[in-house]
Amino acid sequence: MRVFVAGATGAIGRVLVPRLLAAGHDVSAMTRTPARAEAMRASGAEPVLADAFDAAAVREAVAAAGADVVIDQLTDLPQDSGPAAMKRAAPGNNRVRREGSANVLAAAVAAGARRYVVQSIAFVARPGDGLADEDVPLDTDGALAPAAGAVAELERRTLAAAADIEPVVLRYGFFYGPGTWYARDGSTAEQVRRRRLPVIGNGRGRYSFVHVEDAAEATVAAIESADPGDVLHVADDQPVEQRVWLPAYARWLGAPRPRRAPLLLVRLVAGEAGVAYGTRLRGVSNERAKRKLGFRPRPLEFLDSSR
Repeated sequence: MRVFVAGATGAIGRVLVPRLLAAGHDVSAMTRTPARAEAMRASGAEPVLADAFDAAAVREAVAAAGADVVIDQLTDLPQDSGPAAMKRAAPGNNRVRREGSANVLAAAVAAGARRYVVQSIAFVARPGDGLADEDVPLDTDGALAPAAGAVAELERRTLAAAADIEPVVLRYGFFYGPGTWYARDGSTAEQVRRRRLPVIGNGRGRYSFVHVEDAAEATVAAIESADPGDVLHVADDQPVEQRVWLPAYARWLGAPRPRRAPLLLVRLVAGEAGVAYGTRLRGVSNERAKRKLGFRPRPLEFLDSSR
């Protein structure tokens, strides 16, 4: 099968492309830079140079690839996961979801692709009791509204294209593993070593993680196994509160125990969204992805190894 991957050199794209090739697919890998294009060629994929915001270039690239399936993994996130860097990056990342992904979807439809699989996120569900399934509304009018609004727009647009293409939305948990912020050499690990990532308030925000390799496997499975119109949580089995996972992660790194930060200070530094990440994230159920994709995520490695 011919598969076109936009965002092929991001955290998941770097893992996804080799798995698609190993599964026997012909892969066209879109990136913005020649250096990254050469890396894709070395891996066995056909590199495609295009900017997601250039609608004509994206349309031409997808058409030339003759793709049966288009996978959209576009993001625009910094290497630095600190609050200041993330605040600066957020508008650009939201723009990618609103404009760049719209261009990729339009190109997939115009090229006559059969299926379109798009990256969404699993951690912007409206706060409430218990784990959120895929039917829980997104937090578009709460503390996470900027990101949730961009994601909601992306998902609505994708699912509205069902008359022209088979849409599948994969809501990934927080990526960890090689090449991610949570890797031993990643930005989050460095913050924890320097005691710059505190437990926020009561630390009751419940995180749903997913190993980037498990996320890639689920994405490969979604090409064939997901039903058109599916929205699936691709996250692990252990949604865990920040007050639990952050100290465990520090122990796994051999780092000092994290400090605690009062909500007033967090609001000053990271805004209401920072408070929400520490205290109000809901965590998600992955039962639908397990049923539809045969998804079997590994235990959260830094939580499991610290016990």
